[in-house]
Amino acid sequence: MTDLQAERDEVLAELAALEDPKVRAINERHGDDHGVNLTKLRGIAKRLKARPDLARELWGSGDSAAKLLAILLSRPKEVEREELDAMLREAGSPKVHDWLVNYLVLKGPHREALREAWFADADPVVASAGWALTSDRVVKDPEGIDQSALLDLIEAQMQDAPERLQWAMNTCLAQIGITNPELRERARDIGVRLEVLKDYPTPPNCTSPFAPIWIDEMVRRNSGG
Repeated sequence: MTDLQAERDEVLAELAALEDPKVRAINERHGDDHGVNLTKLRGIAKRLKARPDLARELWGSGDSAAKLLAILLSRPKEVEREELDAMLREAGSPKVHDWLVNYLVLKGPHREALREAWFADADPVVASAGWALTSDRVVKDPEGIDQSALLDLIEAQMQDAPERLQWAMNTCLAQIGITNPELRERARDIGVRLEVLKDYPTPPNCTSPFAPIWIDEMVRRNSGG
């Protein structure tokens, strides 16, 4: 066993010791298969700092908590496009998927190439990452994004899309409505007619993910209302 493998095993043992059945029960309701408190996991990452070599070893373990830690230990600009693609397909749990997209892909140099590659992928979970990256473009860099064409796709496909893809398409629908006044009414109308996430349970003081409500609330806030 190499020193790096021994270090990996020590970190895996540390993560295993942090496993909390109550945390796991909460996470499993959201499709995540680990019981490690994320604040404590971030504490380990802060102590270890950037360690791409150790990150790859931890990712290879297949453990979800280890994958989350691996993402935090990676340097986004140093992870190649092919590796990111493979990691996304191996992500497994929603939290690993989301952290990979937000902490590595969005902060790295391959985000646009991967957005285009993933957007229409046959795997709906992979496609959901393409839609998430597209929502980011809509908000931060909309030049060159055909938002009317996106609404056409959403209108035709969102209602019957698998859950993860449906959620990502709904987010894009809402962001178009929030940020593009010219398409706002069309986006709201699509949301009203499709009724996706209309009955989603929303805690007090949180904004509903139902697109018409989400759009109206964010426009109100942005206008100082």
